[in-house]
Amino acid sequence: MFGWFEGLGIDEARFRKRVYMAAVCRCFPGSLTGGGDRVPNRREIEACEEWMRRDFELLRPELVIAVGRLAISRFLSFKRLTEVVGRQHCAERFGHRFDLIPLPHPSGASTWHRTEPGRTLLEHALSQLGEHPAFGRVVRPP
Repeated sequence: MFGWFEGLGIDEARFRKRVYMAAVCRCFPGSLTGGGDRVPNRREIEACEEWMRRDFELLRPELVIAVGRLAISRFLSFKRLTEVVGRQHCAERFGHRFDLIPLPHPSGASTWHRTEPGRTLLEHALSQLGEHPAFGRVVRPP
């Protein structure tokens, strides 16, 4: 993911310093028996909903970059990533309106963003991200 952002002019260290990042589930849900991380269940996600609500109340973001199916699903209803990645969306959550740019999960185990149509949709999403005024202020602060 940070490699994607470097292509937009911001390295990982500066990104981490200037952008607030949060997970849908604030505590680690654990590992799968065969390896990899377990996806948090509905109860675990709902238990962390208050954290997200407070984040939105305090930060009032202009732009949210939802990374991966789990994060995207907190803001949009969809069946396939091809329905949402590659487009900027207007979203509302907790009484706050903002722009949402979904990105696929950058997992090495996933081929979605390395094969078509995912590769092209990711390029479109990154282009929209690079053109967004809020992201521009992160890359080129005043």
